[in-house]
Amino acid sequence: MAYFVTGATGFIGRHLLALLCARGEPVYVLVRPLSRHRIESLRRGFGESGKQITPLEGDLAAERLGLTAEDRARICGTISHFVHLGALYDLAADAPELERANVTGTRNALELAHELRAGCFHFMSSIAVAGLYPGTFTEDMLSEAGALEHPYFRTKHAAELLVRTSCRIPWRIYRPSMVVGDSRSGAMDKVDGPYYLFTAIQRLRDALPRWVPLIGFEGGYINLVPVDFVANALAHLMHVPGQDGRCFHLTDPLDRRIGEVLNLFAGAAHAPTMSLRLEPNLLASLSSAVRPPVEALRVLARIGERLLHDLGIPRAAVELLNYPTRFDARHAQALLASAGIRVPPLEQYAWRLWDYWERELDPRIHGARDLGSAVAGRTILITGGSSGIGRATALRLAGAGARVLLVARDPEKLRSAHADIASRGGEAHTYGCDITDGESCARVLAQVLAEHPRVDILINNAGRSIRRAIDRTYDRFHDYERLMRLNYFAAVRVTLALLPSMVAQGGGHVINISSIGVLSSAARFAGYNASKAALEAFSRCAAGEYAARNVHFTVVNLPLVRTPMVAPTKLYEAFPLIEPDEAAEKICAAIIQRPDRVSTALGSLAQLVELIAPRLNRAFMSESFKMFPDSEAAGGAPTEQTANAAEAHVLASLLRGTHC
Repeated sequence: MAYFVTGATGFIGRHLLALLCARGEPVYVLVRPLSRHRIESLRRGFGESGKQITPLEGDLAAERLGLTAEDRARICGTISHFVHLGALYDLAADAPELERANVTGTRNALELAHELRAGCFHFMSSIAVAGLYPGTFTEDMLSEAGALEHPYFRTKHAAELLVRTSCRIPWRIYRPSMVVGDSRSGAMDKVDGPYYLFTAIQRLRDALPRWVPLIGFEGGYINLVPVDFVANALAHLMHVPGQDGRCFHLTDPLDRRIGEVLNLFAGAAHAPTMSLRLEPNLLASLSSAVRPPVEALRVLARIGERLLHDLGIPRAAVELLNYPTRFDARHAQALLASAGIRVPPLEQYAWRLWDYWERELDPRIHGARDLGSAVAGRTILITGGSSGIGRATALRLAGAGARVLLVARDPEKLRSAHADIASRGGEAHTYGCDITDGESCARVLAQVLAEHPRVDILINNAGRSIRRAIDRTYDRFHDYERLMRLNYFAAVRVTLALLPSMVAQGGGHVINISSIGVLSSAARFAGYNASKAALEAFSRCAAGEYAARNVHFTVVNLPLVRTPMVAPTKLYEAFPLIEPDEAAEKICAAIIQRPDRVSTALGSLAQLVELIAPRLNRAFMSESFKMFPDSEAAGGAPTEQTANAAEAHVLASLLRGTHC
């Protein structure tokens, strides 16, 4: 007895291969020349049993899978089980790719199996063959499938039909439902199926506290099975006697609605869950009752496309949110139950899937690991780049291969920053300039554009802060003017100077550094918050105007950072502040992900509180105003002590990172 396996290096294939090798029989596997190293890695990982594996070079798209005549002659008549797993499992793939892999590949596999006189042809199909069948699809059904317009559904259906009608040797067909990671380890090889929605769950978790109740949707049905179950089931059913010519559904016997599954994953992520889930028919009736004009639908479609792109969700995945099909697997489940093989409840392993995704597959993690690919060779201009947040960010970016241009007023600090970057092997160029001076700023920016062919990313970091109560500024209108000159007007001036070149070069990214105080309306920072709020408003407007021209705008709302800017307020020495390196991490994340806003959980909560309970936010800010006096420089008491230091520390902990 020997096995021949296609798709052995795939996700299901690797798990099945381990089980087949453990049986002690020869296993021949089809490999493309460029993938041979994967098989060698698996052989080593399987230890002694890996010696059962013999790789044969070929390709699904070639006749007889591209095996040489010599290889075909060598194994002819020895193959008891020909296992065809090779296919393209990708809802986002285009139709020609799917046709070539799923239909042509199956036809070529059948030709080879016939020539080799294999004992049985085992075909890995999919529940996708049912299309959008409205009801329960049984293991005996195929022609009843409906709505096969999607190319993945259509090609999987055509491939199974080919096996049923063209196979001249005994055959067995297996239809797994949506395959997720290993129920024991959570391991998964790519983002697919329900994983497409994990980023949205993560965004909710980052934006809202777990206790916030959400209104969502119930959705259609979704059937998930872990890869270890699929491999165990396949390895068992292949060898059960008397089952040739049968189809087996490898599905979870418990049908779940999408809303329930999303709540399970949200719970695993410590994110808010949908307390109220609306039925699909209710949503459909609402949409038909309030039917917008065609023009509005086109606009909404474009907005929806941008949202899906931002979340990394393919359109095909959205179309399945109202999936109408359920699956009867009683025959397969009876055979598996006798061997003790059952689908583990999703409640038991959902947390493992989420944990593995967040540690290994989360795009943000991959981006953090790969800052170099995001910035290597790119030119990044940082205002206020000689110290504090700007300097820390410049060091990170230069270390990742970026060319950093530092603009600041202090020549000595610029020289120090340049030397620091150069000593670490980075590339930096410095420009001394007070960007609040229009003529000086224009001259320096003209020099920048003359010396560098393009500026890919602008980080408007230069800024100043004044912590002073409004009642101490009745005769200090110049404070507000100073803040607006640097925090708003200067940032806009630099942005306007670089935008034309960004458009001409085909894209760019503008990152405006703001404050969590804008979101929380922090007391004693009216002038500072107003100047940063103006910059945020400019960013939001510009983002809409330049989106189609591939110029992105991001606002980074930082909490208090331990920099020279906050040093005059001695009170902050005892309170929790983040370090410049932590702020630089957030800015680097903004470069990689290019979101509209980067904030903290507290900042997002402040936005929510301001929206639904503004008086609560006023109460917090009123308490902070009473507890934390003005600095000595602003006319406060020399010691800057509050009446009750313990209460002040409690409030500072509640408002961690917020200006007090």
